[in-house]
Amino acid sequence: MRYELNNSEWACIWPILPDKPRRVPRVDDRRVLNGIFWVLHSGAPWRDLPDYYGPYTTCYNRFNRWRKAGIWDQVLATIAAANDDAVQMIDTSVIRVHQHGSCTKKGEHLCTGRSRGGLTTKIHAVVDGNGLPIRLALSPGQDHDSRLATHLLDGLKSHCILLADRGYDSDAIREFVRVRGAWANIPPKRNRKEAICFSPHLYRARNHVERFFNRIKHCRRVATRYDKLAANYLAFVKLASIRLWLRFYESTS
Repeated sequence: MRYELNNSEWACIWPILPDKPRRVPRVDDRRVLNGIFWVLHSGAPWRDLPDYYGPYTTCYNRFNRWRKAGIWDQVLATIAAANDDAVQMIDTSVIRVHQHGSCTKKGEHLCTGRSRGGLTTKIHAVVDGNGLPIRLALSPGQDHDSRLATHLLDGLKSHCILLADRGYDSDAIREFVRVRGAWANIPPKRNRKEAICFSPHLYRARNHVERFFNRIKHCRRVATRYDKLAANYLAFVKLASIRLWLRFYESTS
């Protein structure tokens, strides 16, 4: 099938998956993951899952149970541990929320807001020099790009170069990066009075973070937010990121 894990991708991911036995034998992990990836790429509702992958409730329940247990976070953190930490880039992308994703109960954590495009969600991402994701987060669409910058850059290592656009040009972010022994190569805003060290040559590589957003938006479940809960939508973004890492390892093996 078109969206299924190939043998190389499966060999890379299966050792990371939980193997705790339950009272009843667990349905084949590979078949269930292929069903989840089918929903991720096609953007179809869970009920439209082909019978080949088994009952849609099995895939849906596994997706939610592993999301709540932090399995998707663990898998992404494990396979992203080999990131190129010499250069990191941060940026955001605005996602339109489908009408089915806007019907929620009061008190639920949504990460949706009103902006020029209507009801939107903003994906915040930190990627390495190859444009592969390291850390991800969500915020309402109207929030400023730099709102979650310090949270996402908390793991920034010394001697690293951070690339970001003018939206991240603030004294607080530059100081945050400097304290960690890294250097923020951010173009200064036009109203900045003092001189700032900036390399246009190094800044050219920032297009890798733009490419990352373009690649994960090939997954229809990411390109448009159909999920009501922010946690479920973020889980799909992480699954798309995991797939990018798996394909990277396959291409370099």
